[in-house]
Amino acid sequence: MRWKSMVVPVLSLFFIGAALPARAQVTYSAQEANQPFTIGMGVSNFSDDWGIQNPRQVGITLWVDWRVPNLPPLLDGLGIEFEGRDLNYATPSYLPGHRMDTALGGPMYQFRRRGRFRPYGKYLIGIGSIDFPSPGSTYNHDTRTVFQPGVGCDVRFWNSFSARAGYDYQFWHQIFGPNDLNPNGFTFGAVYDFGFRSSR
Repeated sequence: MRWKSMVVPVLSLFFIGAALPARAQVTYSAQEANQPFTIGMGVSNFSDDWGIQNPRQVGITLWVDWRVPNLPPLLDGLGIEFEGRDLNYATPSYLPGHRMDTALGGPMYQFRRRGRFRPYGKYLIGIGSIDFPSPGSTYNHDTRTVFQPGVGCDVRFWNSFSARAGYDYQFWHQIFGPNDLNPNGFTFGAVYDFGFRSSR
């Protein structure tokens, strides 16, 4: 399966990050009193994995990340992400009413938490809702458990604000027969980190 080819790069990224030298101080004194939350919004462009034409749709993604506080340096950056996505725009004319919504959550690890460039990996699980055209049939909506590994990077550009770019690959198991539906694509947006304050 295609997802197996993603396991090695994700694990490699994790172990490389874990091997980087840890800082002696767990948190900077200027950040100790701040909240371990990050919120943000982005625009997604996804392949629907639908039929031979494999159309793409555009949508809105919302993120809320919570980092586990007071961890040892090696685990600093471990947290939980909650993500909501609505793919409902730029729908091809031959797929009227096609829409995919997901509400997901799961573990996330962000490398180099104090750096300007902060790559991350995550594995989210949740619920997906799909609407699709079905001429002559009343079956035009379904829901499934969705699994979504993803990777990306936050780039701090001003104080608590960062640009975020990520790639996600979804598994909608056996939604139409024995095969999985695998929407996947990129999201670009901005996040605000309540746990970061410039010491300058």
